[in-house]
Amino acid sequence: MLRTLPGFWGLAAAMMLLAGVAHAADRSIIVQSTTSTKNSGLYDFILPTFKKASGITVHVVAVGTGQAIKNARNCDGDVLLVHAKSAEGKFVADGYGVKRHDLMYNDFVIVGPPTDPAKIAGRNDVVEALRAIAEAKALFSSRGDYSGTHKKEKQLWKAAGIDPAKGSGKWYLATGSGMGATLNAGVGMGAYVMTDRATWIAFKNKGDFRILVQGDKALFNQYGVIVVSGSKCPSVQSDLAQTFVDWLVSAAGQQAIARYRISGQQLFFPNAQ
Repeated sequence: MLRTLPGFWGLAAAMMLLAGVAHAADRSIIVQSTTSTKNSGLYDFILPTFKKASGITVHVVAVGTGQAIKNARNCDGDVLLVHAKSAEGKFVADGYGVKRHDLMYNDFVIVGPPTDPAKIAGRNDVVEALRAIAEAKALFSSRGDYSGTHKKEKQLWKAAGIDPAKGSGKWYLATGSGMGATLNAGVGMGAYVMTDRATWIAFKNKGDFRILVQGDKALFNQYGVIVVSGSKCPSVQSDLAQTFVDWLVSAAGQQAIARYRISGQQLFFPNAQ
């Protein structure tokens, strides 16, 4: 019996060492994110740099902003990165987020077919463009999924004094899908689509569609990032999540975001304070 003790304790020590190594190796977090940051390729560009600097693996769940916030409220993530500032503010005010940071921005655009049935090409007043689309009863493909893009679109229809739901199933077509699927539907039907510029730049099925409306200040698109509260969600990897957010808003993270380009076009413009 005595002869087996050293082997037993040696095995136990080895098992404890392996468990410690496995625990140390499991340095990962989940980011609940809007789809545009994922579909544009931004994460594929910046996350390897962060992993090399920190040793932390970032897993991204890319859904519409509304669903991302819901998931974070359900404690299914460590960091929230979306683009609906009022909803982000409420998330923090309700105790689910530690602090919101401005991260970066781009803008929304309206794309459409070369036939341009509502004659909106070249306009820089998005409200007037939407009124023209409604008056012409020209096809408009909407995400209809409570994403940040959909929320912004609804605000703009309201500013135009139009309830597009009255044209639902006729000229106003809600896909209930992400930006890529909505763009595919729009291109397939010859319908106007409002999209964030980053997704449009990265989108590979443009056909003969082009940007028709851009440049209005109302189309500004701000992204924010928030560490999910460990008080509300004890499972949150608070230290690792804070390390990621601190890096994103640091000079290194902001420079990484600014360096991401497709065909020479910058997709996101860092503006963390």
